Amino acid sequence: MSNNKAKDLIDSIKNKGKSLEAEMSFFDHLDILRKHLLRALAVITLLVMVAFYFTDFIWHDVIMAPKNADFWTYRMMCKLVEAFPSIGNEFCITDIKAKIINTEMSGQFTLQMNSCVMAGIILGIPYLLFEIWLFIKPALLDTERKSASGFVAFASLLFALGLLFGYYIICPLSINFLINYTVDPSIENTFTISSYLSTVLTLALGSGIIFQLPVIIYILSKLGIMTPKFMRSTRRYAAVLILIVAAVVTPTADPYTMLIVAFPLFLLYELSIIISARIEKKRQKAELAFYGK
Repeated sequence: MSNNKAKDLIDSIKNKGKSLEAEMSFFDHLDILRKHLLRALAVITLLVMVAFYFTDFIWHDVIMAPKNADFWTYRMMCKLVEAFPSIGNEFCITDIKAKIINTEMSGQFTLQMNSCVMAGIILGIPYLLFEIWLFIKPALLDTERKSASGFVAFASLLFALGLLFGYYIICPLSINFLINYTVDPSIENTFTISSYLSTVLTLALGSGIIFQLPVIIYILSKLGIMTPKFMRSTRRYAAVLILIVAAVVTPTADPYTMLIVAFPLFLLYELSIIISARIEKKRQKAELAFYGK
């Protein structure tokens, strides 16, 4: 009986040691993650300071630019009308009447700080992705590291493309529509600067996030959750969903505008199918080589 008690005591000590070791390993990982996040925070803070130095450029040439009629997008739209008159003169925007006001005592100072912080975060996203990659890299196998070696560059490129697409396409089209839209002619559209800034950031950042679809499909395909067969079978539903998203993002009756927004989303979906198909092909090839031995 005493031998059984001694054995139980030894087993409990061993199990306690394993749990303590696992707990220490968990906290070690948290400490490593904290260091990566602190480095990313330091870089973002530095970028915020740089953005604060270029406040005038950020506000006049970036944030407020889409409400001016000489914005690049509006000029290109007018050139398209000149080249293809069948589009219609309403597609050429030459005048944007927008009255933007500030209604809070510290409103402009707060907006300046918020815009600089957002600029620092946007510019620091590639480095943040790099730190995340450094954190998960040790847990991957050699083959997984090779296949995911371009994760940071690919995700950053997609985010930049989405950001530019949202800023140069979705933002000006949506802003022009919302500024000129009226329920009744007697109601004058007067917008607060915080509302304007929120609209620009939401549309631009939203596009950058949407352009991460291939990265999300890559991860889901690696986990075996998403397959190219499923994506092909649901292509018609995805097309309807993309058109709905395009209609919501650009609330205008103009079909050309909606198609301009929807076209890159269709390309992203097809690219995601190709990525998922390549991953499945590699998985089937590896399984065939394993079971064929």
